[in-house]
Amino acid sequence: MVLVITFKEDFTADYIINALNKQRIAYKRFNCEDLLTYQYSFRFSETCIYSLMKEGHFDAVWFRRTKLPDLSILSIPEKIYLSAEIESFTKNIFCVIEAKWISDPFAVYKAENKFLQLREASKLGFKIPETLVTNSKSELKDFYENHHRRIIVKPISQTRIEYAGSPQFIFTNAVTEASMAELNKYDLTPCIFQENISKEYEIRVTVVGNKVFAAAIYSQEDPETVTDWRRKKLQFYQIDLPCDIQQKCVQMVEVLQLKFGAIDLIIDKNGNYVFLEINPNGQWAWIESQTGMPISDAIIEHLI
Repeated sequence: MVLVITFKEDFTADYIINALNKQRIAYKRFNCEDLLTYQYSFRFSETCIYSLMKEGHFDAVWFRRTKLPDLSILSIPEKIYLSAEIESFTKNIFCVIEAKWISDPFAVYKAENKFLQLREASKLGFKIPETLVTNSKSELKDFYENHHRRIIVKPISQTRIEYAGSPQFIFTNAVTEASMAELNKYDLTPCIFQENISKEYEIRVTVVGNKVFAAAIYSQEDPETVTDWRRKKLQFYQIDLPCDIQQKCVQMVEVLQLKFGAIDLIIDKNGNYVFLEINPNGQWAWIESQTGMPISDAIIEHLI
């Protein structure tokens, strides 16, 4: 029995579940926002006995995403309290289900740390962009000048924000001369500044265990996607990576104690492979749909 931890609007989870249905593999889908409607029981004495969605054992768990139930009818203090309790409850569940995980949730949470990612990628021999995180305006000005006034800024973690009742996305952006000229008017909140490396093209590498699936995105052909390819729906093309880069990608996933990772690389003007970041639970379904690479088969094979 496979447990899929996700939420209702997760298209990537739908993709795997369709494949599980086709292969007639037994599973339970745990939509986290429906947690309060599911039956559950956890008993502890000499042993731990649990029942979750009427199941007392799972052979494998695919950890995709979590989402809190809708608690909007509650007062703010009640909402804060129950949200924290529900989040703690789900983390407790993760600790006691003994199964094969893709990936261990606590490894995922740790691996989302971009500082850790850059440090470990550099240790593995990846070329990385020179990076600065600071609240010193003078240090930022020096960084800007030292990189010929070509740097980018991106969030440390949150790329999605609810604004005026609808979701908006915070993309990677070039730091402009106008914004630097007005720097003293603002406080510097935590964010990541990096040298703006001129690209030939970009690569999304999806790693499942020791299997590597690489796809190229020719983001430099469209002015809107030069800095961040996520601004438009671009076509992905299957490519082959050099063996040493494949090995580094697998090692990166292993070092972070993951079973899955979506790694973003770029090819610079000199043909170097440059590591940008890794998403320990990144999307991949549209890449499989466009390229035909059997990523879903690799995930299911790893689970069962």
